[in-house]
Amino acid sequence: MGEIKVGIIMGSQSDWPTMKEAADILDELGVAYEKRIVSAHRTPDRLWDYGKTAAERGINVIIAGAGGAAHLPGMMASKTRIPVIGVPVQTRALSGVDSLYSIVQMPKGFPVATMAIGAAGGANAGLMAVGILALQDDALARRLDAWRAALSASIAEEPEG
Repeated sequence: MGEIKVGIIMGSQSDWPTMKEAADILDELGVAYEKRIVSAHRTPDRLWDYGKTAAERGINVIIAGAGGAAHLPGMMASKTRIPVIGVPVQTRALSGVDSLYSIVQMPKGFPVATMAIGAAGGANAGLMAVGILALQDDALARRLDAWRAALSASIAEEPEG
């Protein structure tokens, strides 16, 4: 897969099922990534270090998933110039609406591209990261075009039954 271009970070181990959706897309399209648990609240020094070193380590896009207070994507955006894609993780208390609001309401100057709540958001974050990377990688652009064409071709024209 080559050089690692995408960082997938999450606030806790329990976020992995959602974030694995992004990883699966990246695997399918041949994009190398790293995955880390980086809690905005429980491991703030890890967050600072990750954000400060991501660009020099060759990371081009960060996918950050978090639930509840969901500060990770926004805090990461404050520590790096690299595009951050936020994935709201579904929560028990408020079904992920709390996560969505926490991620999407960023102040001017610190944008986070916010995806849908849960698994669809995780997968779309992977696709968004690929789209960003494909701007500078023709081979990846062709793989993404083929992936999208295959998805379209998989949809039946008429319902069964």
